[in-house]
Amino acid sequence: MRPILGLVLWVLGTVTVLAEGEKAGEFDYYILSLSWSPNWCAREGDARGSDQCDARHDHGWILHGLWPQYHQGWPSFCRTPEAPPSRAMTREMADIQGSPGLSWHQWKKHGTCSGLSAADYFALSRQAYAQVERPEVFRQLDSSLKLPASVVEEAFLKANPTLERDMITVTCKQGYIEEVRLCLSLDLEPVPCGRDVIRDCSATDALFDPIR
Repeated sequence: MRPILGLVLWVLGTVTVLAEGEKAGEFDYYILSLSWSPNWCAREGDARGSDQCDARHDHGWILHGLWPQYHQGWPSFCRTPEAPPSRAMTREMADIQGSPGLSWHQWKKHGTCSGLSAADYFALSRQAYAQVERPEVFRQLDSSLKLPASVVEEAFLKANPTLERDMITVTCKQGYIEEVRLCLSLDLEPVPCGRDVIRDCSATDALFDPIR
């Protein structure tokens, strides 16, 4: 029985190592994910009592995250020697991410795979967010409406001439426009998305809430 027990323990130990995630810094490109905050608040945030949904913040397109990607699939919760971010660092990201909690989660799931320190990952995320022109037309809405998801994509393509259709996708959730996702090189230049990323929302009557 001892050889069998030893084998079982070895297998369990191997599984534990694999469950720690992929090696940091080994990926092909990034996805920059932008979330329309009022829609998230209508779907989830209000029920949670999230401070992100307070009208004083005036949130529109916020940074969901900057995600390392493979050409097919993506790494997550990677092994990294880098220290986790301090509370001050995650608080400082709340202006564009909505909450320190989201910043912390994004570091754990995605930032650890970047091969960067927490400070550098957040700085790169802020740079990527800043360089994308977020169409002002959505901030001018004064009431909820239903629209084709393709309208959101067209607005981003018009506002960002370097983008092409295979570099952007729009997602929906629970009948709402959820996110706009842009594919970027390691130098943050627009690049074609992997085949598993291009899954555009085809809804013609997706809900879109105005800024609070």
